[in-house]
Amino acid sequence: MTKVFIELAEILEGNPRLIDARFDLSDKNAGSQMYNMEHVEGAIYWDLEKDLSDMSSDNGRHPMISKEKMTSLVQEAGLNLEDFIVIYDQGAAPFALRAYFLLEWAGFKNIFVSRSGFEELKSKLPVSKIEPVLTHTTTIPQWKNSKLLTMDEVRQVVAEEIEGQLIDARSNIRFKGESEPIDPIAGHIPTAINFDWELLKRDGKFLEQKELKEILSNLAPTDKPVIAYCGSGVTAAPLYGCLKEAGYENVQLYVGSYSDWIRENEVEK
Repeated sequence: MTKVFIELAEILEGNPRLIDARFDLSDKNAGSQMYNMEHVEGAIYWDLEKDLSDMSSDNGRHPMISKEKMTSLVQEAGLNLEDFIVIYDQGAAPFALRAYFLLEWAGFKNIFVSRSGFEELKSKLPVSKIEPVLTHTTTIPQWKNSKLLTMDEVRQVVAEEIEGQLIDARSNIRFKGESEPIDPIAGHIPTAINFDWELLKRDGKFLEQKELKEILSNLAPTDKPVIAYCGSGVTAAPLYGCLKEAGYENVQLYVGSYSDWIRENEVEK
């Protein structure tokens, strides 16, 4: 069973490289402002839209970045593939898990997400306003392309040409097409089932592994791929990580998600 989340006590025992991924979808400058105000000492900052998405792309609202951009990101951060890396955000948010997915895609194996968030971390770890000075590396990612699905591959899943179960991380009313506050077309990708990512957290923390296993283990067959998606590709990341934590071994992510799918494809309600 893959360990995705890490507890404060385990962080204190090690000497991790820290990544601050705080963000606010309603205020795009809030994350960097929070980081500049205070962050865990030594942490670098990765911004959802400037670093972890290609906002110039039309492939959804928070499109996947290129391999070239990801390579530059890890090299400029001074990261090596074997580093012990802990990512945090404000707690029970999707942003640290977006960074987690990208690092896993790039071949990093020793990466974890803080189960809680910054406020708990700063209760035991020193904080700073100073951005760390980094020594760039020449790290070459070892891509895990099978983690990432394209629109064409999702079409094949829908057509049952390749195996996989799509899981929609949005609220049930959006999944059913009863309400759609963001996208121009209501509904969901055909053949998908629904699990609202908000059910994966409580009191500012993601659920413990035992509880995640209890609520997710019967969601879909564990012997075939499960593919997380959401509206823009952001809140699918917590579902992706929690499915892994719950024991699913073949978990994939459609980063383009519903906002990408509706550009060219039919939906269900």
